[in-house]
Amino acid sequence: MEEEAGIKEVINGHEEKNVKEEIFTKVVRAGKRTYFFDVKATRKDDYYLTITESKKRLGKEGKVFYEKHKIFLYKEDFEKFTEGLKDAVEYIDNGKDVLTAPEPSSDAETRDEKSTLTTEEFTNVEFEDLGKK
Repeated sequence: MEEEAGIKEVINGHEEKNVKEEIFTKVVRAGKRTYFFDVKATRKDDYYLTITESKKRLGKEGKVFYEKHKIFLYKEDFEKFTEGLKDAVEYIDNGKDVLTAPEPSSDAETRDEKSTLTTEEFTNVEFEDLGKK
């Protein structure tokens, strides 16, 4: 993974800290959670997205802290991520129990092999098959 672009900041006259440069930020407040959608750049100026979920928590001794969960999403994954998110939201909204298999990447592949998988079939993993070649 490439390192993130940023600005070097001098602290205490000699230490350097990489301050991440954010190109774009969108904050979404949703109940007890806050989501941050941050567009950042790699050293090669390729953009990527970080999605951060932040929840305010009360720790021991009554001190407030923020629990954060972060996802890094790169340009090459946007389409598949968006499709997966759309499918998951649609499933929740409509209660559908059917997932569509991905389309073959080229027309040369057989189109007849498109199938519909139920959630049960999709998650059925046979560990005995892992050792076979």
